[in-house]
Amino acid sequence: MNRVKDWKRVISESFIWRSVFRHGYPDTRRNKMLAVSTNVFLHLHPTKIKERAYQVRFTWCMGGISFFLFLVLTVTGLLLMFYYVPDSRRAYDDMKDLTFVVPFGSVLRNLHRWGAHAMVLSVIAHMARVFYTGSYKPPREFNWVVGVILLVFTLLLSFSGYLLPWDQLSMWAVTVGTNMARATPFLGHEGPFANVLGMAINNDARFVLLGGTIVSQSALLRFYVWHCVGFPLILVVFLSIHFWRIRKDGFSGNL
Repeated sequence: MNRVKDWKRVISESFIWRSVFRHGYPDTRRNKMLAVSTNVFLHLHPTKIKERAYQVRFTWCMGGISFFLFLVLTVTGLLLMFYYVPDSRRAYDDMKDLTFVVPFGSVLRNLHRWGAHAMVLSVIAHMARVFYTGSYKPPREFNWVVGVILLVFTLLLSFSGYLLPWDQLSMWAVTVGTNMARATPFLGHEGPFANVLGMAINNDARFVLLGGTIVSQSALLRFYVWHCVGFPLILVVFLSIHFWRIRKDGFSGNL
């Protein structure tokens, strides 16, 4: 036992250990706060939170659950990318292979699918909790706006992933969804004031979304890139801002 303690002391007092963990074991209030404020991950969170702020009846745990589901979707999405090719000639077959050929492929795909549905619901529930507990009030009004942006990109992630199975349900759902862009004011060729910017069927908002005038290979590739790269990167940026503002503005349960 003494030898184990000696080894622990040697390791904890070594140059390498102290270069990584600069404040030792956080057994004091000061060290605990320093450990949080100097950690690359933990420093985005408040250094002190009141005990009642952890109560489930106040937070519903929806913020943490939403972030956890985002991590699950990131991991499962990366694994799905090994078996999926955004090619209109084989995308549907890849989905079938994931369901019936790839070991545990059905589990992986359903984890991603149901995780996406759950994330949409949890983000909405989180925003409802923030609203009904008045946590959006000053000084957190800016973070409320960031939260609304996160909700928008959560919905965009869900919508952009809808086309990837390349079946009849997804193709016609995206067709209907993108057709709404045709009626966008100024930006849609069938919307109000379209003539002001010279919008036509081959240069309006719907054309930009699909990369053409119909749902085809170009649309599949664009939705794939946005779903796997574009929207997740933007979401990570706003998530970081969201966490940082929680630290700067104070956790709502502390008031």
